[in-house]
Amino acid sequence: MATAAPTPLGAEFFLDTRGDARSLRVRWHHEDGLVLLSLWRGGECTGTFRLPVEDVPTLIGALRAGLHAAYDDVRAD
Repeated sequence: MATAAPTPLGAEFFLDTRGDARSLRVRWHHEDGLVLLSLWRGGECTGTFRLPVEDVPTLIGALRAGLHAAYDDVRAD
């Protein structure tokens, strides 16, 4: 199961279930009005995405809807 661990940098790391030292880092940049999502493999950043803070509720809604659907699927089994 993937886990999240707080870091001294004020970011959250989420470990990829595929292993191979893959992770997702989420870090707020309040001064710039965005959230930086970055993909890591070990100590190397392999890609970034800058999400404007006003789009965060839409992302959260999409994650919530997917989670709700997953719970519905489990209950149907």
